[in-house]
Amino acid sequence: MSGAVGIVAIGRNEGERFRACLASMPAGLPTVYVDSGSTDGSVDTARDHGAMVVDLPAVPGFTAARARNAGWRRLIQACPGLDYVQFIDGDCALDSGWIAGARAAMDADAGLAVVFGRRRERFPEASLYNAQCDREWDVPIGEVRACGGDALMRVAALAAVGGYCDDMIAGEEPDLCLRLRQCGWRIQRIDREMTLHDANILHFSSWWKRARRAGHAYAEHVWRHRGDADPDWTRQMRSMILWAIALPLVLIAGLVTAVAGQRLGLLLGFGVVALYAAQYARMVRRGIKSGASGAYAMGDAALMLAAKFAHLGGTWTFLVNLLRGRRSRIIEYK
Repeated sequence: MSGAVGIVAIGRNEGERFRACLASMPAGLPTVYVDSGSTDGSVDTARDHGAMVVDLPAVPGFTAARARNAGWRRLIQACPGLDYVQFIDGDCALDSGWIAGARAAMDADAGLAVVFGRRRERFPEASLYNAQCDREWDVPIGEVRACGGDALMRVAALAAVGGYCDDMIAGEEPDLCLRLRQCGWRIQRIDREMTLHDANILHFSSWWKRARRAGHAYAEHVWRHRGDADPDWTRQMRSMILWAIALPLVLIAGLVTAVAGQRLGLLLGFGVVALYAAQYARMVRRGIKSGASGAYAMGDAALMLAAKFAHLGGTWTFLVNLLRGRRSRIIEYK
């Protein structure tokens, strides 16, 4: 039938979060769950719910992209008449009105390849890291360049570009969306609640791993697409080069020359520190202007500056593996 929807969920050891994910799914929709080596009984849980299960082999390596590809292809094989696929991560739960609203938006505009709505954090008050994720998900309503992991996609568009790139350990959604846009399709954020996400980032070490993964994604995206890369991700790379490479090198050079008795080196060092302080203050002001509390704005600004160095770590990992001709291993933060 026209507008028919199926669901693809992916996960790895999500436990109770995955049970909440399954419980949120509308009854009667064909569902595929793709598991990436879980040891917590997620496969049995999915089968008990009535989902078709794809147990993804460990070789050549787990990635969300590979799991989503396996999921939508299995779904279309089982239900060839489907028009749309709702992708959802196993740590998310669908809003009860999302599917109907998203399907209506897609039915009304044949040029849309992807629609997505508001993804919210389930427990933003649990940590600054969770709160940061919640604000990160709140992208502008209207036509956009990319979506996240939760989205309703048109099967015809997905098939036209061959789906996700299996070997990308992160950033597979902007890569897919770029290729869709190059083929004339559009991506839209609509004004509807979509999913609740449970990041469960309670420690700095987990946040750092997530930021490293983002740095790897930025580097790989820009390397793959060069001049056609998403401009936001190109800016992220330039920002990382400035704040995590260029200015620290200038600071080190200034300190070395200051130790050698050169007053100019001391002034240079102070100048770099002043630039970091000014950037921090600017980000705090911007956060407060956007409606954040002073405490959140200060913590968020500090994390955003620290993230430049985490991004550098992820970029370094990507470049080393590229030069060695090796696949990068997935960076898990949970």
